[in-house]
Amino acid sequence: MLLTPIVQGLASLARDYDAMLCDAWGVIHNGVALFDGAAEALLAFRRERGPVIILTNAPRPSAVIPAQLDRLGLPRDAYDAVVTSGDATRAEVEKRRGQNAFRIGPSKDEELYRDLDVRFTPLDEADFIICSGLDDDVRESPEDYRPLLEAAASRRIPMICANPDVVVRLGGRLIFCAGALAEIYAALGAEVVYAGKPHAPIYELSLKRIGMIAGRDIPSGRVLAIGDGVMTDIKGANGRDIDAVLVAGEGGVHEGPLSAVDLTAQLAKAGVRVRAAMERLKW
Repeated sequence: MLLTPIVQGLASLARDYDAMLCDAWGVIHNGVALFDGAAEALLAFRRERGPVIILTNAPRPSAVIPAQLDRLGLPRDAYDAVVTSGDATRAEVEKRRGQNAFRIGPSKDEELYRDLDVRFTPLDEADFIICSGLDDDVRESPEDYRPLLEAAASRRIPMICANPDVVVRLGGRLIFCAGALAEIYAALGAEVVYAGKPHAPIYELSLKRIGMIAGRDIPSGRVLAIGDGVMTDIKGANGRDIDAVLVAGEGGVHEGPLSAVDLTAQLAKAGVRVRAAMERLKW
C-alpha cells in the first residue's frame, strides 16, 4: 500500500490545479482566530493559480460569512466567494413551501430562515424538521435529544440537516454539530436530507460558481479541495472526482503528530483517498 504523502505546503501541488475549494472551520480558523499561514496560502493560490471558494458546512446563508471572516482577520482578497450548506438548506426548504417545520438549533442561526416561506410549529404539527445544530452546544450533548428524535421518528417525518459535520473544534474543545443529531435520527430509521458536504448539491453550486468567476468551465480534475473532515470534506471531494488534501494537524478534527503509516490506515478504513496531507494549511 502506498503511504499518504505528507507535504509542508501547497506550493508543491498547486501547479496541477486551476481552482480551490477550501473548508473554513478547522482549516482557516478555529472559530476564535485564524491559523498561522492560512491566509497567506489562500492569497498565494489565488494570485498564482485561480479562484478560491470557501466551502463550508456553516448552516447560514453565504452572504453572512464574509463579515464573520472579517472579524477573524481574513482579507477579502484571500477568496473569491463563499458557498455554504445554508445555501443548500434554503433550497431544500423552498421545495417544501407551505409545509410546517419543527426547528432544532440555536438562535444565532436565525439568518438561515430570513425571507423563507416557512412556518414553524410544535413537533406534533410538523411535516418536517430543520436541524442546524444543538440549541445549546455548550451544555447539551446529542443524547439529550434522543427522546425528541424518537418521537419524531415514530411520526416518520424527514429531517433536513443544515450542517452534516458531527463535530468542529472551537478554540481548544470539540463541539457537536447538526450532523451528530442527524446520525441518531438516521439510526432510528428516519429519513435525513443532508444539505452540505459530502453531498452533491453543495458541490454543484460550488463548481458552477467557479465557472462563473473563471469565465470558463474548469473540470473537476483541475480543482483541489482542502479540508479536515474525512467523512465530509474528503468523502465529498472523492464523490465529485476532485483531488483532496487533508489538514490533519493543528486545528483539524484529527489532531496529533502526523504519521504516514497511521494516516494511510485511517483513510483506507474510511474508504477515502487524498492527494496528500499536511499539518496545517500553508503555502
